[in-house]
Amino acid sequence: MTEVAGDRLVDGYTLVVFDLDGVIYLIDRPIPGAVEAVGRLHADGRAVAYATNNASRRSSEVADLLTGMGVPAEPQEVLTSAAAAAELLRDRLPAGAPVLVVGAEALRAEIRAAGLTPVARADESPVAVVQGYGPQVGWVDLAEASVAIRAGATWVATNTDRTLPSGRGPLPGNGSLVAALRHALNREPDMVVGKPEAALFATAARRAGGGRTLVVGDRLDTDIEGARRAGLDSLLVLTGVSDVPELLAAPEPRRPTYVAMDLAGLFDPAAVVAVPGGTDVGGWSAARTDGGLELRGAGRPLDALAALCAAAWSAPAASPEVRPATPEAQRALAVLGLSA
Repeated sequence: MTEVAGDRLVDGYTLVVFDLDGVIYLIDRPIPGAVEAVGRLHADGRAVAYATNNASRRSSEVADLLTGMGVPAEPQEVLTSAAAAAELLRDRLPAGAPVLVVGAEALRAEIRAAGLTPVARADESPVAVVQGYGPQVGWVDLAEASVAIRAGATWVATNTDRTLPSGRGPLPGNGSLVAALRHALNREPDMVVGKPEAALFATAARRAGGGRTLVVGDRLDTDIEGARRAGLDSLLVLTGVSDVPELLAAPEPRRPTYVAMDLAGLFDPAAVVAVPGGTDVGGWSAARTDGGLELRGAGRPLDALAALCAAAWSAPAASPEVRPATPEAQRALAVLGLSA
């Protein structure tokens, strides 16, 4: 048996911390079931928080966006990489220090709110460069940042997500823009604030007052790795960026505690699974064969996933091919997005 023991997964935790894009909403529309899931948590009196690497909105704007979608949220429940980066620089720089901002207006507003002076050009003598996602960021912005960093400015990235989710599939995220500067400068940022760094989740967990915290995310390389760095349990939902092939190939630091197709896994024991399971579990058997994986048996698709994780993670390989040995296995693989 690999489903979560007890009535509901959520009952084991004091605080649930959600990623946003790919978990609660996709761009500006709620993901099916998300409004209802958060509503159930509020009805239960469960504490919730939201941690996002998106630096293009302030906490108050994110709270307003969520509330407009039917998810009542307060600004203090929202932790953004933009606010965290501004607070970090506030603690390291003298009041009023000039900071070159590469990103959206929200990041400039956070820098201003932290008592620092946002600037746009290298000839304004910035002592730091803060780089976050903004849909209007272009070559001129990156060029000014490059000149400032070469002149000695501290380089802080709000996050290094390679992509961000969209209705047309993954699009370039802040990490792709950071990579352009990294290539031009032949160096790494001095600091990265957002996930997978532990700061956002550690800040949220302190609010649990000693209780247990569960992180819910859709990305192994940010949400799940960040939770693990912070020493927290995590639930991967398959509604966003990371999929089952990526999960099976995940290195140890990016492996979640639980997996569910969506947020129903918080409440329904049949809709969530702890990973890895055994290689023989829930009517399924998974084994390594010829460099790939073979699945045979019958049962819940999520139990099949737990068995596949156990087999794949016993000797990790990049994107192992999964082959069905029974018609039931073929159907389960189709549910998991692993059919040919």
